[in-house]
Amino acid sequence: MRLGEVSILTSDVIRLADFYKKLLEVENDSDDAVHQTIIAEETMLTVFNDGQKREPGRQNMCLAFTVDDIDKEYQRVVSLGAEIIEAPTVRPWGAVNMRFADPDGNIVYLRSFPKP
Repeated sequence: MRLGEVSILTSDVIRLADFYKKLLEVENDSDDAVHQTIIAEETMLTVFNDGQKREPGRQNMCLAFTVDDIDKEYQRVVSLGAEIIEAPTVRPWGAVNMRFADPDGNIVYLRSFPKP
């Protein structure tokens, strides 16, 4: 069994999908207000409105993306206007993590694994 998809539930697909397209530097040529696939590789990332009213900041999930240059990505996330929760910080296991909130209040981690 493989994880096939991670879907972020929202009441505003266009706003949240636009944020993730900018964050991930991808374009999906879609302005669909109900469902957009942002990443369509082995594990898909979709933004979806399931018809229920969603309150920003009430979700119990987080996303983590691995990046090559955490400092560069930190500056880019700041320029997107995201709420920074934690600047890049070295973890005991060697990864460098940062945390921020997406426009709906979901927690997103970016992490890098510096080469020895």
